[in-house]
Amino acid sequence: MTPRSRARRHQEFLAFCKQVARAYPNGELHLVMDNYAAHKRVEIRDWLATNPRVHAHFTPTSASWPNLVEVWFGIIEGQALRRGLSRSVRELNAKIRAFINGWNDRCHPFVWTKTAEEILAKANRRTTSVTHH
Repeated sequence: MTPRSRARRHQEFLAFCKQVARAYPNGELHLVMDNYAAHKRVEIRDWLATNPRVHAHFTPTSASWPNLVEVWFGIIEGQALRRGLSRSVRELNAKIRAFINGWNDRCHPFVWTKTAEEILAKANRRTTSVTHH
């Protein structure tokens, strides 16, 4: 099992939610996440119900801005982490923080390559499949 697939299981996601809630014990927490099934499991819903200060917000399916977040994480992996060895979580965090600080010094916005009209045309195109699932 890859680290990515392990991170997507609901058990790990629930452990992550609990860790964040412990790390930030005061005030409301807002978790923005995709519509992956692990995020909507009954165990997650039950935990959220017993922790009302934690609010879950789900992004729309196929939302473009989360895709850009994934692109940015890919940049971090490719430029700061790949082929590198971290001997501890602290060292890994330091590498990521150093990359982010360097990125912020020379940052520029991502540029959309399609116009709003092109995006909407694709989103609103008619379904050609007659298969019913």
